[in-house]
Amino acid sequence: MGCFRRLILVTFACLILISCRSAGPLPNEVSLKRMQEVYEQVKTPYKYGVVFQHRDTTKMVDSPTIFRYEGDWYMTYIVFDGRGYETWLAKSNNLLNWEEQGRLLSFTPGTWDANQKAGYLALVDTKWGAGNEVATHEGKYWMSYLGGATEGYEAGTLGVGMAKSDHLVLGEEWERIDTPVLLPGDSAARWFETDKIYKSHIIGDEDRLTGYPFVMYYNAKGDTATYESIGMAGSEDMVNWTRIGDEPVITRGEGICGDAQVVKLGDLYVMFYFGAFWKPGAFERFACSYDLVHWTDWEGEDLVAPSAPYDKLYAHKPWVIRWEGVTYHFYNAVGDRGRVIALSTSLPLN
Repeated sequence: MGCFRRLILVTFACLILISCRSAGPLPNEVSLKRMQEVYEQVKTPYKYGVVFQHRDTTKMVDSPTIFRYEGDWYMTYIVFDGRGYETWLAKSNNLLNWEEQGRLLSFTPGTWDANQKAGYLALVDTKWGAGNEVATHEGKYWMSYLGGATEGYEAGTLGVGMAKSDHLVLGEEWERIDTPVLLPGDSAARWFETDKIYKSHIIGDEDRLTGYPFVMYYNAKGDTATYESIGMAGSEDMVNWTRIGDEPVITRGEGICGDAQVVKLGDLYVMFYFGAFWKPGAFERFACSYDLVHWTDWEGEDLVAPSAPYDKLYAHKPWVIRWEGVTYHFYNAVGDRGRVIALSTSLPLN
């Protein structure tokens, strides 16, 4: 009789499992078919090569943010010189050839962010192929940045600062908010962000899917969770930020998931990000969401992975745009040219 009952229970459990699988994706989950369609739309199999490096080739460049203003293209990027990060601006008329314009965030001795100011322009239009223009809030352009006082590569306490400017494309200093807006030591810090907070990415949420008009995604590391995950926060005013949820929105439980960029493709949001060390090297990935909160991770091929001499170590930290029928995937490449900005595209340009 006992064996018969166990058989009934096992059969019942199998029926439930089959029913769940046949019912399709869970609420808020993006179907495998739709994920595959997105991959086909955003993949960039043709490597163009290195498009930018600092004029002083001993300095490392990183983390491009590409936007368009009055017919020209601009890129904010960060420079590491051994002391720490500063933020710079470059200009292009064709997305391929870039010229330095000047510094936007510089070292400032004696401040909470004295030696680390890695900036990421906020409120770039997320609509896929729409023009990559930048919105303002209260008449100002905004930028979040990784800030810290300690010299060295991502050393000491790192948090998020905010800066603003009346001018978008002048190579001059932006006005910084005096205090950080997010720190790993905050009382509201979650388990995965109690050690360091790294790159941030701010978009507008006009429909308030998250409950806020402004949303920030950022990667962080905890004291006990030594891997990096992507979390999120919301704001009404770009200065005061509230963490959303108790868990990261993207994580692998090892290595790194970081440097998010969000675009909107039809009714779907696509988050480009990089992965590292949960398999060899560093490589570009994506996830999809209908509501900006629940994300379905792509399990297929990398969007960009090391394969050329100039990115043989790492191909990571994406900025992806669609322009005039071509997808441009800018990324940070590390290889025989040092740390530079490289480009991969959906069509062969060279």
